[in-house]
Amino acid sequence: MRPMDEIATAEPPPAPGAEQYPALDLANSAVTLPGGHRIDFLATPRAAEQWLVDRGLAPSDTGLIETCAGRLRSLREQIRALLAARTAGLPAPAAALTAVNDALTRAPAASLLHWDPDRGLYREAAHPVTQIVEHALAVLAANAADLLTGPDAERLTACRSAPCSRYLLRHGRRHWCSTRCGDRARAARAYARRTRTDAD
Repeated sequence: MRPMDEIATAEPPPAPGAEQYPALDLANSAVTLPGGHRIDFLATPRAAEQWLVDRGLAPSDTGLIETCAGRLRSLREQIRALLAARTAGLPAPAAALTAVNDALTRAPAASLLHWDPDRGLYREAAHPVTQIVEHALAVLAANAADLLTGPDAERLTACRSAPCSRYLLRHGRRHWCSTRCGDRARAARAYARRTRTDAD
C-alpha cells in the first residue's frame, strides 16, 4: 500500500465550481479514487489545518486539534447531505439544515479593530483556536447557503463517473468533475456497448 503522502499527490484538480465556492471544495475534500481508494484531506488535525490555511480560512500556526478537525469533517458531511438532496430533488434533511444554521450563528459577526506600530490600524479576528475554527465553519456554512439558494444551484450535479463521489457545477453537458472521470465514464460506456454487441 502506498504511503498517504504519495497518494495525496494523485489529488484530482478542483471540481468545476470549487474555486468559486469553498463549501463545494469542502464537500469534495474526501475523494474516492479508481480502485476504491479513499483519500480524506481532513483526516488529521494537521491535514485539516493545512486545508483551511490553503483557502485563507486560518493562519498557518493555528494548532488545530482533533475536536476542531472533527467539527470540520462533520460540517462537510452535512453540506454533502444538502448537496445530495438538492441534486436529487429531495427535501433538505433537517439535521443538515440545523448543522449549517448552527455553524452560521456561532462565529462573531465582525473582525475587531487593532493597532500595530508596523501595520497601523487593521481589522482582524484575533481568537483562540476554537473561535478561528468557528469563524471558518461560519464562512463555509454561509458559502454553502449561498450556493444552495443562488442561481448556481440549478447547475449543481454529482460526478457521473463511479466511484467518484464529488460534486460540481455543470457546464453545458459536462457531468464529470475532471477529465480523468470523463475519460473513465466514456471508457465504461464503450465497454458496455461492446459487451452488448458481443452478446447479440
